[in-house]
Amino acid sequence: MPQYLTPGVYVEELLGGTRPIEGVGTNVAAFLGQANDADARAGIPTAVNNWTQYTNVFGSTGPSTPLTLAVHGFFLNGGQRCYVLNLGEGGSITGTPSRPGISALEPIDEIAIVAAPGYTDAASYDAVLSHCELMKDRVAVIDIPETVDDLNDLTVPATASGTSTAEPPSSSASSSESSGASSSSSDVGGDADAVGDADEPPPPPAPRRAAASARDTGLAPRQSEWGAAYGPWPWVVDPLTGTLVLAPPSGHVAGVWARTDASRGVHKAPANETLRGAVDLKYAWTPSEQGLLNTSGINAIRIINGSIRIWGARTLAGSSSEWRYLPVRRLFAFAEESIQQGTGWVVFEPNDVTLWNAVSRDIRAFLRRLWRDGALFGTSEREAFYVKCDRETNPEEDVDAGLLTALVGMAPVKPAEFIVFKVSQYAAGSAGGEEAS
Repeated sequence: MPQYLTPGVYVEELLGGTRPIEGVGTNVAAFLGQANDADARAGIPTAVNNWTQYTNVFGSTGPSTPLTLAVHGFFLNGGQRCYVLNLGEGGSITGTPSRPGISALEPIDEIAIVAAPGYTDAASYDAVLSHCELMKDRVAVIDIPETVDDLNDLTVPATASGTSTAEPPSSSASSSESSGASSSSSDVGGDADAVGDADEPPPPPAPRRAAASARDTGLAPRQSEWGAAYGPWPWVVDPLTGTLVLAPPSGHVAGVWARTDASRGVHKAPANETLRGAVDLKYAWTPSEQGLLNTSGINAIRIINGSIRIWGARTLAGSSSEWRYLPVRRLFAFAEESIQQGTGWVVFEPNDVTLWNAVSRDIRAFLRRLWRDGALFGTSEREAFYVKCDRETNPEEDVDAGLLTALVGMAPVKPAEFIVFKVSQYAAGSAGGEEAS
């Protein structure tokens, strides 16, 4: 408190009281895998802001690895910034005694999306999901296996005894399968000149739906509200060789997430969006096949009206979970981290009514902006959110223990996943219908 000892005029600057809570970023991704240059900054998370910077640091000699294809797909679909963790030759997501794995990403707060392109075994799934569950400020993009002989396997979680491999498939192997793309429900071989050749009818699709799986394990990731799985794999042009190869979808999907966040906001489902750079899909799933996968949280990439689009926005939490919708999970993660970082000034302040009112005011102002942006449901603030920080939430014993508690509730806008129009006949001029204007 200032002291006034000498007569005169004193000017003081006083804080206005309002401390705006700024929203954290949601479109920075992190990719793990082996780069083309296996020794380039191995084990060190490296910030990359464009495709040219990636090739300068991690190599430009093809064919591209799954990591390289994913990073290229990320920038092609609207991503602006990502971190690349080159695991190196024989590296592991979980890390080795000489080189850290995914744990190297923990100190980087700005990461909001995590992907390990091409890693489709149970151990890799669990490592990525466990990392996101631990951090609670980022969501994983999961690739389903490249080859799926029986869609029923995608409804059963993979285990360590499964047939998936811990090493991501090499792009050269994918290229040797076929240089062409397939628009049927199975992979069709051929060279690049045969893509889209109407004179050569494709062979009949191979059966992929057995009555029962012969394995005792599935191919799906385990349940988690902090991850979303996508498939099938798209055919893309290798940016380093110019040949058609199969690419893990996680890089392209992460770019769509970043693009949607920038154009509409994190509350908008990153679905019904075009997958840039994809020329075809390994499997063309039908609506009935997607129905089987949708309940298991597998988001289908489908050809809709001639355009390859993401046609799902669910997490792996399960259809009965309140976190089954991806935009809801990401919105709450965004709001929680924003409030956490924006209220850091509260620590060590006098824990009294003045502080409680200030906390309520700042959080309410932040949520009001979300509501006005369309992220929260309701025609009024009372319907959209509430903030309670008073003597009831902060009893005397909590104040004595140095605790301050604020209750925050939000009504998120959920995606319109099923659009139903009920159409019926009616007699002209009857009271059952409205006159056309």
